[in-house]
Amino acid sequence: MHHGGNIYQFAKFIGCLPEQVLDFSANINPNQAVNLDWMLSLQLGPYADPTYEALKQSIRDRYFFPENADIEVFNGASAAIFALLRYLQPKELVLYTPLYSEYRNIADQLGCNVHNINRFDGLMTNIPKWSTVIFVNPSTPDGQLYDLKNLLQSWQASNCTIIIDESFLDFCRADSVSSYIADYEKLYIIKSLSKFYGCAGIRVGYIMAEKAAIIALRGYESTWKLSSFDMMYMQHALKNNSFIEQTTLQTEYLRNLLQLTLQKSGLFEQIYPGQANFLLAKLVHHIDGYQLQALLTSSRILIRVCDSFDGLDKHYVRFAVKKAQDIRQLASSLEAVTLNLYSDFEFIGQKCCPEIND
Repeated sequence: MHHGGNIYQFAKFIGCLPEQVLDFSANINPNQAVNLDWMLSLQLGPYADPTYEALKQSIRDRYFFPENADIEVFNGASAAIFALLRYLQPKELVLYTPLYSEYRNIADQLGCNVHNINRFDGLMTNIPKWSTVIFVNPSTPDGQLYDLKNLLQSWQASNCTIIIDESFLDFCRADSVSSYIADYEKLYIIKSLSKFYGCAGIRVGYIMAEKAAIIALRGYESTWKLSSFDMMYMQHALKNNSFIEQTTLQTEYLRNLLQLTLQKSGLFEQIYPGQANFLLAKLVHHIDGYQLQALLTSSRILIRVCDSFDGLDKHYVRFAVKKAQDIRQLASSLEAVTLNLYSDFEFIGQKCCPEIND
């Protein structure tokens, strides 16, 4: 499975410590929402509450819930994806691509008949009736934010089961489509909490749906999916309102700074106008993502080559929004790459550590 953020493999390959890697491959908030002083009072002896009620209440307090909706928490959004598709067992699965590979992997395991719709070519197209539709909003790896009203109406008219992945929505000034659960019982919302709150090592995600659907889903789940530490950490994070507003403002500023950095480098023929905490860029024709990674390795910079996304190839790369000083270091390194490429009219690229994006 391809994924960003494997700093350990990259660090081993280039001979440095993981904390010395400048990781632009993983789209995680560079700031954290929680001061860890509370750990001194954490009780690890008893079993955690198997209903996770305190954590669920913190999520309800933070996000809008229709009266007929409930949630189930999981060990990260990836675990939620696998659990939901195993429960639904869809025969016809519609994927709006590009999107990350977890959905394709579980679809292959379940033997689904997969229909890919490339978002870049248009959205409104006929889909099989009674199919299961998956849409990521804002999308990945390009970060585009969609108004889903017309699509939701179209999917409902075809009696589809609808899964909307809103793992990056907190980075945007936009509303969830969770209110539609009030009128459509086959709508599921998947959300990761690790990305926005800057804690990829704390694996917490959830599914929101109509109450009866959540009760049925819980019947397939094991007890104690989350640790006491996971739950307490996320409860503290969800209550940090100042962090939420600060992150929204900071992400907008730093994303613009990152976009200017990529434009100035002259290495990209297209930079997609994303609204999440990352940007997708297409390299000029004479260099691909693995060659760019090779040239950035001496700077200990890790990027995400996007050839594992359906519809994209190795000329597409994704950069996470990082702190200002990290973006300035990227700018300096990209400038050196540009000088290297255009001062030598010969460039023989080599694929750098091909498993880094696994």
